[in-house]
Amino acid sequence: MQMQMQVGQSGKKLFKEWDGLVTHEYLDSGGAPTIGIGHLLTRSERTSGKIAILGQAFAYRNELTEQQCWDLLDQDLDDTERTVNKAVTVPLNQNQFDALVSFAFNVGNGAFLGSTLLRLLNQGKYDQVPAQLRRWNRDNGHIVQGLINRRDKEIAL
Repeated sequence: MQMQMQVGQSGKKLFKEWDGLVTHEYLDSGGAPTIGIGHLLTRSERTSGKIAILGQAFAYRNELTEQQCWDLLDQDLDDTERTVNKAVTVPLNQNQFDALVSFAFNVGNGAFLGSTLLRLLNQGKYDQVPAQLRRWNRDNGHIVQGLINRRDKEIAL
């Protein structure tokens, strides 16, 4: 069985670049309550005012520490890392893995699993991945410059 990969430091820097590191609650570009490095607050987190990080509950209304934000990102990435590890059947280097986790985390695991990008990648057509990434540049049907920029960084990585 292939070793399970995790996002490396280059990938984590990319997440911080996209989402920033905000220690207090804010509204993301879509208007969703968010904290840390792009963590969308769940209904129960918003109701309780607490967030579970590595099995411990923290009152986030008083702000999180920078380390708590990084730990929360690691926790948030677990599911997407598992999805990418399980779905991709061809060898990946660390940067390729990090870029795919960034992409899948952004578009959602379901969209990633059903994507032409994944199908072509698993056929060994690595050269077609950049063009497939560039197709994912819309939010609510509108082309978004931030998504174009994100895809370009994922491709560069």
